[in-house]
Amino acid sequence: MKTGLFFGSFNPIHIGHLILANAMIQSGEVDEVWFVVSPHNPFKKRGSLLHEFDRLDMVNAAIQDNYKFRASDIEFRMPKPSYTVDTLVYLQEKNPKHSFKVIVGEDNLAGFKKWKNHEIILEDYGLLVYPRPHAKPSDLKDHKNVKMINAPMVDISATYIRSCVKEDKDFRYMVPEGVRTLIQSKGYYK
Repeated sequence: MKTGLFFGSFNPIHIGHLILANAMIQSGEVDEVWFVVSPHNPFKKRGSLLHEFDRLDMVNAAIQDNYKFRASDIEFRMPKPSYTVDTLVYLQEKNPKHSFKVIVGEDNLAGFKKWKNHEIILEDYGLLVYPRPHAKPSDLKDHKNVKMINAPMVDISATYIRSCVKEDKDFRYMVPEGVRTLIQSKGYYK
């Protein structure tokens, strides 16, 4: 099974994430996408990061009607901070029949060589890259295990959604209905 791993804080998950995940499947490069909810990205400040289980609940609410999507809490049980390469090695050991690829935005390519053991990720797994506005050029675009995927450039930001919630502005078209319901009923981001 060809599986794309879409790592993120998903704080909250929004339609941009779902559109990109669907584009990965439509490309034929993967059969399914796992949304790997990260407890804390070592490159980001904690700030307004909701508890990991709340973010996992939102991912599950967002993907419940698509059998090709799956939410993963694997990094919740791994040493912190979690690093992509460690998660990949663990997942491959537990799921030997899966062939994993890492889904990243084009804006991550320029800094990819700073990732822990980036060479192992490139050689043993590979990257599926979606376009991002204002991405810096990277020589990795030409790497044999880097595949540029034709996907819409959806520039919706979780930061913007959180500010809409905080300011009581309408955000209903940016997140799936189940996510909107959770945010409102639980009082997230207030």
